[in-house]
Amino acid sequence: MAAGLEQGRSAHRKGWKNFFWKVHKNKTFLLMLLPGTVLMLIFNYLPMAGTLMSFKKMQFFSDNIFTNFMESEWVGLKNFEFFFKTPDAFRITRNTVCYNLVFIFVGLVAAIALAIGLNELISKRLSKIFQTTFMLPYFLSWVVVSYIVYSFLNPESGIVNRMILPALGIEPISWYTELAPWPYLLVFLNLWKYTGYNSVVYLAALSGIDQELYEAASIDGAGKLKQIIHITLPHLVPVMTILTILSMGKIVQGDFGLFYFATSQLGNGALKPVADVLDTYVYQTLMNTGDLGMSAAASLYQSVIGFILVLTTNLFVNKLNPDNALF
Repeated sequence: MAAGLEQGRSAHRKGWKNFFWKVHKNKTFLLMLLPGTVLMLIFNYLPMAGTLMSFKKMQFFSDNIFTNFMESEWVGLKNFEFFFKTPDAFRITRNTVCYNLVFIFVGLVAAIALAIGLNELISKRLSKIFQTTFMLPYFLSWVVVSYIVYSFLNPESGIVNRMILPALGIEPISWYTELAPWPYLLVFLNLWKYTGYNSVVYLAALSGIDQELYEAASIDGAGKLKQIIHITLPHLVPVMTILTILSMGKIVQGDFGLFYFATSQLGNGALKPVADVLDTYVYQTLMNTGDLGMSAAASLYQSVIGFILVLTTNLFVNKLNPDNALF
């Protein structure tokens, strides 16, 4: 028995010795990782302590947020109960999930199509010009975009009502009170803003495809369409899969800037049935009630569902093709 204990201690010492040897061997890489790790811990993990607000009825006794947190009443799951009992819970969740599903899949097709189109341009200089042009909307704030949209859709002086619709013989539309066009407008705005930026990842993947494959296919008589179907798209599948898995984690997170600023220029809330998502609900709950607990509960609900969806989607992909999974 004593010999066994000694062997165990010896193996333990060897394990630590091996660990420190690996640290010393890779110290350069570990030092490179250190700043990013510290920032991630500070900005990603430290604030997670705030999720405990979801289980408290936050009250303000002083200007010190920590004192308020410690002295507030623990209410368990009552904040979540409030969210699920609200009559708008189903509508808000439905809007968030449905919009994001459309954004993910339509955005995926648009980004791939744009990347392939830019990659097929003979003039690389022209390709760079188009690429820069398509990326510009991504760097515009949604506040700025909302005013651009308003200049087009203003019921009285907008370009659409004053110039385009009369030319087509169509009566002016009160855009900020009509619900029907907005699901399509929101999808269009999302595509306009993000497609150029998202296509950059696929352009990078396209540049890594061996050109000899295209030359061989061309010699065998394959046209551009067949080359795209049988060479380009199969090589893009791993990138498409990983980006889709990551996107699934955000399926219950609405784009706050898009849904809040682009639809609220007149400030009358008439578009809430089609533009209210979880992010805008959290913001409006906080602004209207000042209840941090209920807002934190809705945010935690988003995070937990997103985390579960990423794990589930990755598990599904792992079953189909382990090489394309995240882990």
